[in-house]
Amino acid sequence: MAPEMRGVWLATVSNLDWPSRPGLAVAVQQREFRDLLNQVQILHLNTVVVQVRPMGDAFYPSHDMPWSQYLMGQQGQSPGYDPLAFMITEAHQRGLSFHAWFNPYRVSQHGNIAALAANNPARLHPDWIVHYGGALYYNPGIPEVRAAIINSIMEVVQHYAVDAVQFDDYFYPYPVAGLAFPDAATYRRYGAGHFASLADWRRVNVNQLIHEVFLRIKQVRPGVQFGISPFGVWRNQSTDATGSHTRAGVTDYDILYADTRTWIRRHWIDYIVPQLYWHIGFAPADYQTLLAWWAHEVAGYHVRLYIGQAAYTFGRNSPTSSPPAELLKQLALNRRYPQIQGSIFFRLKNLLRLAPELKEQLAHYF
Repeated sequence: MAPEMRGVWLATVSNLDWPSRPGLAVAVQQREFRDLLNQVQILHLNTVVVQVRPMGDAFYPSHDMPWSQYLMGQQGQSPGYDPLAFMITEAHQRGLSFHAWFNPYRVSQHGNIAALAANNPARLHPDWIVHYGGALYYNPGIPEVRAAIINSIMEVVQHYAVDAVQFDDYFYPYPVAGLAFPDAATYRRYGAGHFASLADWRRVNVNQLIHEVFLRIKQVRPGVQFGISPFGVWRNQSTDATGSHTRAGVTDYDILYADTRTWIRRHWIDYIVPQLYWHIGFAPADYQTLLAWWAHEVAGYHVRLYIGQAAYTFGRNSPTSSPPAELLKQLALNRRYPQIQGSIFFRLKNLLRLAPELKEQLAHYF
């Protein structure tokens, strides 16, 4: 049996975890990363999930994507070294697994294509892009978009010693109030007459990406895992009798068009990490209720289940926050289910901000 997953996400978007700000000297960037990995070891974690493509860009020299703006402050500007190769080496030297985290569809948090690097595929192919809610996204319904995304992921799988590829919960974007995602013309071109509804077509678009990424990875490097970390609610029971007893305003299947059940049952993924970012007893989405639902969902299938834990909620004063002691309660609850094989914490700096005594307890727990 595989060892228990004790992972943490390291977010690069908006310089959340690393680098601390754009434009740092190479030596400073590298020192910061080493310091973060040293903290990961102190917490007795064994896996880092590092965001290597936060916004249609790259933390490595790519033939397909421009350098990330979060490295030097300007998209397309080289940092003067290969951050991905450096990070993998540093992780493996410490005995840590390295999972490369991609955001396949996000392009930018602004709507100005002209502000992107000259070699950005979104700028070279503006017809691939959807403007939605002031941001830019690749259109999941265009076959050429899917092929370009897959090829760019395989560039990493083929050239870097990553242990896994991971997507998070961003598929079709989270809805913006009063705005429909503007892909009606794409649906008329590729989906009308072939699908019962726009929603079915959107789910198939995402399914095709997931399935093809899985197949390509296994063809080239069978030992590399492919994992997904979706939003924590597949469907509410009020919509589907086989869904969870929740009242979530967003669901994977109906809102984000992420058909996680199909991915599990057809073994298109090696592992799944539902983001259960709520506390025990939170009525709309109770942690314990969802834990049991996901454990049942993977039972009998060859897909490992890890739980996404929200390190940022412990000790905050808000309706969705959790008291510090609940972290260990949640971990103990996880271990009651044989299907649950570990946790991944969102995110590293949130974990490091926990109270010292809680961090010590967490390290001892592992």
